[in-house]
Amino acid sequence: MNGILPLWKEKGMTSHDCVFKLRKILRTKKVGHTGTLDPEVEGVLPICIGRATKVASYITDAGKEYVATVSIGRSTETEDAQGETVTSDLTHKEFTRNQIIDALEQLTGEITQIPPMYSAVKVNGRRLYEYARKGIEVERPVRKVQIDKIELLNGDQIFSGEEVTFSIRVQCGKGTYIRTLAVQIGEILGYPAHMDSLVRTVSGSFDESHCKTLAEVAQVMEQDQVQTILRPIEDVLTDFPRLEIEEASLESIRNGQVLPAVPLLTDHASIMMMFEGRVLAIYQNHPTKPGLMKPEKMLLASE
Repeated sequence: MNGILPLWKEKGMTSHDCVFKLRKILRTKKVGHTGTLDPEVEGVLPICIGRATKVASYITDAGKEYVATVSIGRSTETEDAQGETVTSDLTHKEFTRNQIIDALEQLTGEITQIPPMYSAVKVNGRRLYEYARKGIEVERPVRKVQIDKIELLNGDQIFSGEEVTFSIRVQCGKGTYIRTLAVQIGEILGYPAHMDSLVRTVSGSFDESHCKTLAEVAQVMEQDQVQTILRPIEDVLTDFPRLEIEEASLESIRNGQVLPAVPLLTDHASIMMMFEGRVLAIYQNHPTKPGLMKPEKMLLASE
């Protein structure tokens, strides 16, 4: 059993919970997720099974899309609706649509973020949430993240009230904290803020239309049709150029040998080595030996 299972993670479960349940449903141990989603977040979570676990990092690094509700007027210790209130300003406030759009535009492109204390980022070998649960404040690393696009989804021209909420769609790169983005939007607007809700709508090349719930996966498994819902490894490597090799080179590639570089690598960082439509390995220019290339990832070793 090999391939990628686009799972719709439901609220109330961690990504690890999903992996644990799928190992039981699919009766296989070689199952891995492609990046954590908080328990209260639902959405697209590609799951790698069998040989596909070798490409999990490529999916994790791929772009994501989220739909979030931002709440202006109150900040929380976790930066989302589940945390205790830290500061609040529930005076009447009013924003125009253009004011909000201007704030979103200021956070588009490469921006810096400080991960929330309640996050899985490691500092000195321990995750930040471990410090937070003990009430220990530590210096957090400043990180650069890429925000490709933020779109205001509400059509209102005026947003007013003691606690103002609006929905946004965010297209972003790896490592972006949407919770922190909500706080940053509030800072630009001049008020404390938090993220009220979040749905991941796209992960890499997968969206909601591709996904199955755990219950649906179990049903397909009972019908012995699970292979029909698994996507091939090649589906997640769409950014890599493909080089179809001759049969004479098959054994060398399968054995992960260093080979003469091919012209295709001149313009690309990595390429897929294919045989009869299946990816065998991902090759890159050798870092210390000009004119040669080496495997970056072996996906189908010699059998």
